[in-house]
Amino acid sequence: MAGKAEMKYVLVTGGVVSGLGKGVTASSIGVLLQACGLRVTSIKIDPYLNKDAGTMSPFEHGEVFVLDDGGEVDLDLGNYERFLDVKLTRDNNITTGKIYQSVIDKERKGDYLGKTVQVVPHITDAIQDWIERVAAIPVDGKEGPPDVCVIELGGTIGDIESMPFIEALGQFSYRVGAGNFCLIHVSLVPVLNVVGEQKTKPTQHSVRGLRSLGLTPNILACRSTTELDVNVKEKLSRFCHVPEENIVTLYDVSNIWHIPLLLRDQKAHEAILKVLELPCITTKPVLKEWTARAQLSDMLIEPVRVAMVGKYTGLSDSYLSVLKALLHASVACRRKLVINWVPASDLEDATAIENPDANRAAWNSLKSADAVLVPGGFGDRGVEGKIIAAKYARENNIPYLGICLGMQTAVIEYARSILGLENANSTEFDPNTKSPCVIFMPEGSKTHMGGTMRLGSRRTYFHVADSKASQLYGSQRYIDERHRHRYEVNPDMVPELEKAGLSFTGKDESGQRMQIIELGNHPYFVAVQFHPEFKSRPGKPSALFLGLLAAASGQLDVMLKKSVATKTNGFVNGMSAGSPHRYGNGKLPANGIHINANGNGLHA
Repeated sequence: MAGKAEMKYVLVTGGVVSGLGKGVTASSIGVLLQACGLRVTSIKIDPYLNKDAGTMSPFEHGEVFVLDDGGEVDLDLGNYERFLDVKLTRDNNITTGKIYQSVIDKERKGDYLGKTVQVVPHITDAIQDWIERVAAIPVDGKEGPPDVCVIELGGTIGDIESMPFIEALGQFSYRVGAGNFCLIHVSLVPVLNVVGEQKTKPTQHSVRGLRSLGLTPNILACRSTTELDVNVKEKLSRFCHVPEENIVTLYDVSNIWHIPLLLRDQKAHEAILKVLELPCITTKPVLKEWTARAQLSDMLIEPVRVAMVGKYTGLSDSYLSVLKALLHASVACRRKLVINWVPASDLEDATAIENPDANRAAWNSLKSADAVLVPGGFGDRGVEGKIIAAKYARENNIPYLGICLGMQTAVIEYARSILGLENANSTEFDPNTKSPCVIFMPEGSKTHMGGTMRLGSRRTYFHVADSKASQLYGSQRYIDERHRHRYEVNPDMVPELEKAGLSFTGKDESGQRMQIIELGNHPYFVAVQFHPEFKSRPGKPSALFLGLLAAASGQLDVMLKKSVATKTNGFVNGMSAGSPHRYGNGKLPANGIHINANGNGLHA
């Protein structure tokens, strides 16, 4: 691709129903193109009016994914980062709110020279300019613009809020030229149980709607429970005006790591490269490590149970990155991940009185787990249940990982149980507490919610060299992890807590912000203020999640010994010293963990 002047664009749209997996499809297409030797970036378009995802409820929209630059974005950008192993920016997530705000700001400054500002051309031009600008930003750590930009349009074709984007993308396809633009339409081909027949009519209607809006699909990616029959492909080709070889089936698979392999086996890359006029790309997709990981995940039998004690347990997407980080670590530990969902409020005494069955079920789930994880969250509902979970894990030597609020509740529990401060609390939940273990950040805002938290990549320095967290991160002097919080541990209470045995092993550069806590006499009791799940990758699991799963499966001591041995050979826990916490999980022995010193993932 040296000397290539034109950027190539792949647009992924969805039809019939939402939730078809456009994000995973777009990510998988990126993996496939990467495997052909192309440099890939991604853009997600969300047609909602919110400026970003930061103020949206996890129940409404799933988790808020946080980027290095502090951008609070759609969870699909997490899929892109995990699949492609790239670092995106906040501008890789386009929303209606961002576009309209940028246009109105320009209008207020007089940039339109007295013109009447309209959806066409001003909004549509702003969308196209945004895409063109962001597509050129390198996201893989190399210099120069990427080769291909995969754009996912959120929502479903026909949604009224996405109309300006549809119009803009139609104009954009003409602007960049046919050979630089490929449209992949993800649609549903349902199977009616009554007759067991694959029905093409929903996809026909969806494509007809797309064409009526000025966009013509080059490739159809059909979601179905089973592979498409030959006659069904013929029918779709005839009525949707798409060549049969450009129709691929995304049928149900055992894990999403199989999706790039499905696309490869159906030669989707050849169809895409042909549409993008890239005959010079003759490299067949190299997916050896990806294939090995997908197959290994299917073969795992011995379970490791993790109790997820949270507030939003009714919607798994609320904790999507945490689940993925657990999965990455469980595969590295050769264990089949089993999640015990524990609604935090069900552990509380009030529930024991009001709904004893729910309380009993929650406690049974907690007690049957090999490890306990308390993720982040906001609001006071379920907080006492999270405190109870931290106490249970601490007193019973159960491996524990607390993230953000999970760290704060662990500190509150320790102050109550060990220091005897019965009313210890966070000022978030009790503004008048006499023992404020957790306080509001000095620079935070209590009047504006969006973008006012401590966000993005921040540095943590280790203060205890031989702590478990330090060893898991390869005995680095410091690490960079992503944050998203408004409250933090009260530094005035730290000396008293440390005297009582709670070790604050990681702090920020000022030494005033507590970042990591540990209990030295516990098999694995670690909690952090940051969110390590956001940087976990397949084949490169997050250090602290790897530690939790290793402890839960009886492998932590062996892993830490190998870490020390590897370090003495010139590498630091599976990576060179200049590359903090980039884990590989090479070819493991049957009885435990091996960290691949090259940090390049799983090998067949």
